[in-house]
Amino acid sequence: MTAAADGELRVIGLRGIPIVQPDDDIAELIVDAASAQGVGIEDGDAIAVTQRIVSRAEHQLRRLDEFEPSPFALEYADRTEKDPRVVEAVLRESTRVIRQVGGVLITETKHGFKCANAGVDGSNVGGEEFVSLLPVDPDASCERIRAGIAERTGADVAVIMTDTFGRPWRHGQTNVAIGVAGMLPFRDYVGENDMDGIELRVTTICVADQIAGTAELVMGKSDGVPVAIMRGYDYPRGNGSASEIVREMELDLFP
Repeated sequence: MTAAADGELRVIGLRGIPIVQPDDDIAELIVDAASAQGVGIEDGDAIAVTQRIVSRAEHQLRRLDEFEPSPFALEYADRTEKDPRVVEAVLRESTRVIRQVGGVLITETKHGFKCANAGVDGSNVGGEEFVSLLPVDPDASCERIRAGIAERTGADVAVIMTDTFGRPWRHGQTNVAIGVAGMLPFRDYVGENDMDGIELRVTTICVADQIAGTAELVMGKSDGVPVAIMRGYDYPRGNGSASEIVREMELDLFP
């Protein structure tokens, strides 16, 4: 990533944001928390927001009894000792099942994301009888938050929605961007020269994912910090979308 002129980035976890409820204004919560913490919101900030709080605000926390298991869900749950209602939720949020690995379904979501269990998650949702689904349109959600912050502060910011994904070839998970507003998701180095003067031909860095991963360092999974501000990074400006990050099927090595 390209840092500020002084070579420093600041990543600020916003504390004090309450448990988000349906129809809460995420932008208002962010602005209030930043003010209370004494950091405010500044032009050029990149603001990372966890998927979970957006799902809460947008009525995407669902009771498991909403999902009547299909025969496949019942059979798969019996083999893997999963809750068949959770399996059914995953199937309804998916356009296709790519692989079945143990108790994990690798699926393609309605957004085009390829991930474990279609992003359906039962952690930090208020009890075992609930699951969180991904927002219907994460890019649009980010744009609404961005517009709300601009309305309240006058600041021109980028907003990145984060979620935790696994990766081919590597153990462990990392946060990635599933929604983007106010920035381009990539920094393209193609056509530039490296330090040896050799022209770069293929280097395109997904800076939206880098922001999401960096934000996780101050968020944590159980610390109650659902928003982080990255200050001092000169991200590429423009009207980008997380859908641009999804590799086209014909170029996908893991279809």
